[in-house]
Amino acid sequence: MGKLQGKVAVVTGGSSGMALASAKRFVEEGAYVFITGRRQEALDEAVKQIGRNVTGVRADSANLDDLDRLFETVKREKGKIDVLYASAGTGEAVPLGEVTEQHFDKTFDLNTRGTLFTVQKALPLFNDGGSIFMTGSIASVKGFPDFSVYAGSKAALHAFARGWLNELKGRKIRVNVLSPGQIATPIQEQLFDEATIRAFESLVPRGKMGKPEEIAAAALFLASDDSSFVNGVELYVDGGTAAI
Repeated sequence: MGKLQGKVAVVTGGSSGMALASAKRFVEEGAYVFITGRRQEALDEAVKQIGRNVTGVRADSANLDDLDRLFETVKREKGKIDVLYASAGTGEAVPLGEVTEQHFDKTFDLNTRGTLFTVQKALPLFNDGGSIFMTGSIASVKGFPDFSVYAGSKAALHAFARGWLNELKGRKIRVNVLSPGQIATPIQEQLFDEATIRAFESLVPRGKMGKPEEIAAAALFLASDDSSFVNGVELYVDGGTAAI
């Protein structure tokens, strides 16, 4: 029997990368998964890759109407949620002095505001004893140049987790943050040139990027009863980068 047998999971931003790898792993472990993505073509391809026990919902997590539609779909099809992996996010390198209002709003609207309302709108469907976790980033503690806005948007998530677990303790719902380090994903190749990717990779103690499947293994831990006594943590899955 899988570690998520009979569970219902929602994974936002699940049409690619780390979140897609996690959604695949959840299904392998017995869960039914709802994934979201902003592009229908990518979402359809992700559903095809997962293959079974999955529903794709086109949604932008910064759009509250889209979130309402997502959870209406979950309610209609399954009526409950056991695991919420709020992973939809965005990041862009913009140095201080060049930050625009549009850049700030775009980043915080999705990474911070969108995450908050994703969690809040999921709660009426949540089973007691469930698991909520969010995608943070080691950028929030490493001080990477040009990523201060992104880092700030992700740093807020641990503050959310600490407050929410206290509010939800009567329902025994755990709230954690999963913070990846340098992971080889398609979006990384879009954002960075080869020299930047090699520079990031050189910061990893093992000298090699992480894989989406390594994030998926950590996501499974936080989603399952294996982490039943883990609450309010920021789990760095970064090969030790944040520690040195």
